[in-house]
Amino acid sequence: MAVVLIAEDDEDIALILSRLLTRAGHTVRHAPDGVRALELAEAERPDVVLTDLGMPRMDGLELTRAIREHSELRDIPIVMLSGHLHPGDNAPIAAGVCSVLLKPCPNDKLREVIGDLVDLGPHGHHGADVGCPARWPVSA
Repeated sequence: MAVVLIAEDDEDIALILSRLLTRAGHTVRHAPDGVRALELAEAERPDVVLTDLGMPRMDGLELTRAIREHSELRDIPIVMLSGHLHPGDNAPIAAGVCSVLLKPCPNDKLREVIGDLVDLGPHGHHGADVGCPARWPVSA
């Protein structure tokens, strides 16, 4: 199906997300921090990036900005999954995230959002008019 890059520093959460998305038919790559995620994105050109907010070396917002500034990666859909955001926090959308999910997020909602973005495919992100189905907040 699609290649999903998971940027998540908590190994237990990364394992759960990997299993969930693999069972949904996706190929999963994992990076334990934003720097490694950017390197993997450059090497593998994933269909969707699923990132945590708080990570070492480069957080999810910095990763999103780096992807949006990269000429060959800028149109990749990005989902942020975080337990550290508050409803109404616009920073992820302003950085270029397509969809924000709050932890804990129901498995079916995560699969749905990833599936929708895979179906949508690469698309533009231009300032406040991000050109994608930004859904804030999406949570149970």
